[in-house]
Amino acid sequence: MMRRLYLFDFDGTLTSADTLLCFIRYACGKWRFVLGFALFSPILVLMKLHLYANWRAKQHLFSWYFRGMKLSEFDDLCRRFAADNKHLMRPLALEKLHELFTRNCIVAIVSASIDNWVRPFFDQLIVGSCSDFRVIGTKVEVDDDGLLTGRFLTNNCYGAEKVRRVLAEYPDLAGNRSSYIVEAYGDSRGDRELLAFADNAFYRPFVER
Repeated sequence: MMRRLYLFDFDGTLTSADTLLCFIRYACGKWRFVLGFALFSPILVLMKLHLYANWRAKQHLFSWYFRGMKLSEFDDLCRRFAADNKHLMRPLALEKLHELFTRNCIVAIVSASIDNWVRPFFDQLIVGSCSDFRVIGTKVEVDDDGLLTGRFLTNNCYGAEKVRRVLAEYPDLAGNRSSYIVEAYGDSRGDRELLAFADNAFYRPFVER
């Protein structure tokens, strides 16, 4: 029997904005947000020119803003951010997710964003559903004292890394690819490999025209 697996990028696909930027501004305030981006503007320009690794630039930013914060405090901040920013979710995306959760489908969010703030956006959506739901995102490193080190525990979940992480999360998929129908939803260059991997690929399907 064929199994259907639904894979969704998060930022820009399900949301109307890049949640990394929104989260930093929410957590740190306008002026610290501006200061950090001003300090790292040379690196960000090089990243845009593809002369500096995307993950490394992102890690520098994350470290500057959050290194030394307690994980418990960070997680609480992530939950409040999601609760206060539900409007970032695209209405058409919410309709699709509600349909899949009602049907108890296998659904995964595959995102370069930190999974700590991605997951809370779905806490209410998944209530009452028996879906196999997972968030496959970039994980942060925590030291023995429960403090964020500012480093990422995993590779940035972007580009080809998205496919690698999906195959690691679903081992049966790698060995029995023909028994799955994979649907993937994305909106940017970082989703190219994920969309190519899928049987059915959808590019920016939830953007209202």
